[in-house]
Amino acid sequence: ADILARMEVRVDERRFAVRLVATSRTEFESSRLGLVVLHQPELAGADLVIGTPEGEVRRTVFPVDIAPHQPAKDIRTLAWSHDGVATEVRFEGDVFEMEDQRNWTDASYKTYSTPLSRPFPVTIAAGAVIEQSAAFTARRVGPPASGASSDDPVVVELLPTHRRVPDVTLGASTVPDAEWVQHPLPAGVAAVLVELDARTPSWRAALERARREAGVLPLDVRITAADPADVRAVVEGAAAAGPVARLGVFAARGHVTEEPLWRALADAASRAVPHAELVGGARSHFTELNRRHGELPAELPGLAFSLTPQMHATERAQLTESIPIQAAVVRNALRIAAGRPLHVGPITLRSRFNTVATDGSGEDADRGLADGYGAHLVEGATDGRQASEAVRAWTVASFAAICTAAIEGGEVAGVDYFETFGPRGIRGIHGPFPVAEAIASIASIRGRDLLAPEGALPDGVHLVAAIDPDGSWRAFVANLSERTTTLVLRRDDRDHEVTVAPYRVEALERAAMNT
Repeated sequence: ADILARMEVRVDERRFAVRLVATSRTEFESSRLGLVVLHQPELAGADLVIGTPEGEVRRTVFPVDIAPHQPAKDIRTLAWSHDGVATEVRFEGDVFEMEDQRNWTDASYKTYSTPLSRPFPVTIAAGAVIEQSAAFTARRVGPPASGASSDDPVVVELLPTHRRVPDVTLGASTVPDAEWVQHPLPAGVAAVLVELDARTPSWRAALERARREAGVLPLDVRITAADPADVRAVVEGAAAAGPVARLGVFAARGHVTEEPLWRALADAASRAVPHAELVGGARSHFTELNRRHGELPAELPGLAFSLTPQMHATERAQLTESIPIQAAVVRNALRIAAGRPLHVGPITLRSRFNTVATDGSGEDADRGLADGYGAHLVEGATDGRQASEAVRAWTVASFAAICTAAIEGGEVAGVDYFETFGPRGIRGIHGPFPVAEAIASIASIRGRDLLAPEGALPDGVHLVAAIDPDGSWRAFVANLSERTTTLVLRRDDRDHEVTVAPYRVEALERAAMNT
């Protein structure tokens, strides 16, 4: 594409208007081109009035549960009220519709142009002009919500939940052999998760190296396949390699567990690794689990899905705003699981593979790992911030959000993060990244009883805490805000103060009262 675009923004007391005029200087194939409006997730449950291009009026609400399909279609105008302000937006230049971007852990509902029901991609001719506009009007209809704040420390009481802290696992490294270095894993890590594409000749080499990375730990083997015979081969290979804690299978094209592949997995596992836990679901985003869970084999004993905060954008706000949405996603996944154990992950900063690719499967990969495999071969899969101190805080915050959802109902059995080694991992050639300390922290409370924070945490502050059998307890507080924050953690009528700088983590550990 080669596009010359102009944006015009006009603002007065009650109107905010955006106009796009884009001219294509070459012919190219396009799936979507135009304006997007993002609506904040706090609108969940708010009344929504839709005006269609034909002049019809439809009434609905912004979804509370994460909507698997478009909650609003055929849009010319939208109207809603929030925080004492009534807003209307009018679109021109195309037909718009809305999707619930919380499916991808974005903190938004998204209204976009060109309905997905239309065939795509389409050819944009050289010289074609795309013109669109979105004009907002607003009026005060009630008092705003109270925004009272205080510089006093926030008091949070830690209460028992009788729910266990999920297991923490790490993904196998996908770097080339020449770059790979084996290192001991943090204490408390439960397993190493390896994703094996049965269509590629390199899966055996990937399995063998993951086995070395895991050491005495078991493997969690997730299989991507198109042919049930390939599933059996991978299961038998995994069984021969060493201890296997878990097996899962997903279709190469649809990314979810399909019946023929599931039957092959269950049959092979019953003979080769009868004690391994079996899971299915989606190897991609919660989106696919949300949309297609009714098609999954009914006898799946556990569910799994992956998570990345950067499907649609990459700025810092995209990562930090995803944390509370991760809790919402897990709550919805637990609802779908209906009492079955849920495994969240792999969780990675960037996408491990292109979930919307229409061609290419990696079937011509080499038998070895000279070029790496999996995420290493995916353009854009590496985020330079992986080695930053802030990702340590982000990881603790992510785990805290997932545990919060588990406290509210359902079993989150395990959470998988990043890779053992490399630019998408917890350490590099020169030593561990700060995120390695985050993994060590959350893995140290694996299997303990969760403590629930009672009281509203400040925006951007996230907490996970657990109690040991002897009554001692540990808490990890992550601050993803721009301000230093002080909390008072109250446990057994005793107060414990902790101050956390922006994008940092602080740990608090206390012995039992009688020691």
